[in-house]
Amino acid sequence: MKSKEEILKTLKKELPPISKKFSVKTIGLFGSYARSEQTEESDIDLLIEFEKPVGFFKFIELEDHLSEKLGAKVDLVTPDALKPLIKPYVMEDVVYA
Repeated sequence: MKSKEEILKTLKKELPPISKKFSVKTIGLFGSYARSEQTEESDIDLLIEFEKPVGFFKFIELEDHLSEKLGAKVDLVTPDALKPLIKPYVMEDVVYA
């Protein structure tokens, strides 16, 4: 199980290539890993913003790519997809790479 610091280091390394390939503007860690409360069953929650709209298949391809690089299941979420009730908590938690 990776630490918050290891995940952020990997995300910083991956940001230039994924920015080019997937039009990623920003990527941030939130949830249990951001709070250092993860368990063996935790997935890695990432908040992602794009420079331009991406299709469903590109989104899934990016999610799979990051899961492989981080060695754990990744859940990607865009700010627009966050439910209004949880958005403030996510925005408080998020640590950007």
